[in-house]
Amino acid sequence: MVAAASVVVAVGTVAGTMSALGGDRGADEARPRVTQAPRPEPPPVEPPAPSPTDTPSPAVTTGPASPSPTARQRTETAPAPSPARTAGGQRTTAAGPRLYRHPDSQVLDWVRAHPDDPRRPVIASRIAGHPAAVWFADFTPDTLTARVREVTSGGAAQGRVPVLVPYAIPGRDCGGHSQGGAPDLAAYDDWIDRFAAGLGSGEVIVILEPDSVAQADCLSGAERADRFASLARAGRVLKEANPRARVYYDAGHSGWHAPARQAGWLRQAGAASPASSDGIFSNVSNFHTTADEIAYDRAVLDALGGPESLGAVVDTSRNGNGAPADGRWCDPDGRRLGRTPTLSTGEDRIDAYLWVKLPGESDGCRGRPGTFTASYAYDLAR
Repeated sequence: MVAAASVVVAVGTVAGTMSALGGDRGADEARPRVTQAPRPEPPPVEPPAPSPTDTPSPAVTTGPASPSPTARQRTETAPAPSPARTAGGQRTTAAGPRLYRHPDSQVLDWVRAHPDDPRRPVIASRIAGHPAAVWFADFTPDTLTARVREVTSGGAAQGRVPVLVPYAIPGRDCGGHSQGGAPDLAAYDDWIDRFAAGLGSGEVIVILEPDSVAQADCLSGAERADRFASLARAGRVLKEANPRARVYYDAGHSGWHAPARQAGWLRQAGAASPASSDGIFSNVSNFHTTADEIAYDRAVLDALGGPESLGAVVDTSRNGNGAPADGRWCDPDGRRLGRTPTLSTGEDRIDAYLWVKLPGESDGCRGRPGTFTASYAYDLAR
């Protein structure tokens, strides 16, 4: 994709980070894709700091204003409970429920199939043992509700919170590596209705359409307005279907658009309205540090306006060493896992650290795009 700062790379039928299947695999198989970002002035690589779970703990995204070393150090200490919302929208410091680990994913498939591989203990404990998002990126409306329900009911049965990624917006990836999605916005609106019908009544996090807002500069003004109207509708439909659903909108990442510009687009897409939004997400499939993402997300939220209940989530799946100094985006060497997924960040207005992209799924250099590559996973996790 030309001049994009966050691209989700797909091959064949895209379906997400973890499998969103109710039965057999194939077209519905979950395959997350990579983000690539032009970095005119690549940020310095930040050394890893051990997290409470023995994995490196920075997160991926470079921000317009980098925190001081002391601020970074505070960010990478053991997390305290993050603010949670009450029914009235007030934020408290009570620790929330834990995230759901779906039992069907590429990394779990690999772990089960390779009991004697010497890399298995590291991959199993540091990647497969943690929850990650479940992507729905194929346009198969007839089975969508059942597949969403399979994930949400699994989370509800365990009293845990699943993370779902609808990824079918028309014109996805501006016709690049992950092109596809619904044929038009009318079909997309119907697809979202079917997605919402599977959400159930338990708590669930929805990462609504990575790149759909930050990458919208490839659209004409009229096309952008239509897309944003459809995204605003999507948020309302999801939250009406399940009032406990927490819906987050695409803020790109701190190395992309200025906060004010991103906030302007987000406002048009409904992200400032509590009827459709719980806030924003950033850094999907990228490598920028958690500290920079926190600073950037807060700046976007400040520019966005809306109620104080709006927060942000950060993809920390592989940002343990920050972004490569040479700007490489495709399976770059020397990267590490970031913070363990959690709903308790200890940071004001930062609702969660999530693994939206499953660590070890290739950008296309260490393996086929979107496929789990054990050597890459091991390098991230060791």
